[in-house]
This record gives sequence, C-alpha cells and structure tokens, in this order.
Amino acid sequence: MAVDKVKAFFAGTGVDVIELPESSATVDLAAEALSTEPDQIAKTLSFLVNDEPVLVVMAGEARIDNHKYKGVFHKKAKMIPFDQVEDYVGHAPGGVCPFAVKDGVQVYLDESLKRHEEVFPAAGSSNSAVKLSIPDLEKYSGYEAWIDVTKN
Repeated sequence: MAVDKVKAFFAGTGVDVIELPESSATVDLAAEALSTEPDQIAKTLSFLVNDEPVLVVMAGEARIDNHKYKGVFHKKAKMIPFDQVEDYVGHAPGGVCPFAVKDGVQVYLDESLKRHEEVFPAAGSSNSAVKLSIPDLEKYSGYEAWIDVTKN
C-alpha cells in the first residue's frame, strides 16, 4: 500500500503521517477532515511531459493556467489518465503526493504554496496527509524547482 511506503519514507524524520477515519481524496474533503482551509491543502497533480510523469504541487484552491504551464514545460498541459496515475507515479488518485514516488518522477512546487507557512499534502492514500512547513516540503519532496503555473 502506498501509504506504507510514505510512512517508511518519513520514518525517523519526526514527520507523522496522519491517517484519517474519513476520506481526504479531494481538497474540500481534506480541508474538512484536517480542520483547515482548502487553500492550505497541497494538492498534487500528475502530468505527462514528453511521455514522462511530472508532479506539480500547488495550493488547494489554485488552478492550472494553461498559458503559464506551456511557458514552463513547452507543452500543453496533459494530465495522466486517471486509471494510469498509479502505474506512472506509484500512488493512486486521491493519495498522490510528492513522497516515495517511482524513480524518474519529477516534482515541481508551484508559487501558490508560498502563501502559507504550513501545508497538508496527501500521504499516499485517500485518507492520509502530512503537515509540513514550506522548507520541509522542499526538503522531503526532492523538488526540481519552484514554478508559477497557476492562475492568480
């Protein structure tokens, strides 16, 4: 199970994986379950760029700006089909996160996250999360770069 991979990933770091009794598979469900604002949920979207998986982590209420996305990746935004996400990334939809992903998956952090001191990314399942400061998100996500691909 992917949540177990994420737990192993964080073992010994002091970061606790929060397992919830209810679903946190969407931004609104996660915000309600974690008693926080939807924008503080760090959602992770999965895309294909030149047939390679790319994850973009952004604030919960942010939306992709196709023009900005194309400016960064030089391709039109193409999300990984729902039924193929787990094969490409290692986590199923609803639990996709930038931790314990398959080799070769590139992670980018969107500027929209910088509105918050702490965010809640998923942790590999549709009812799990972690609470991280932005510096810790940088540290543990193995991100490639900060990018700006969302609408303001």
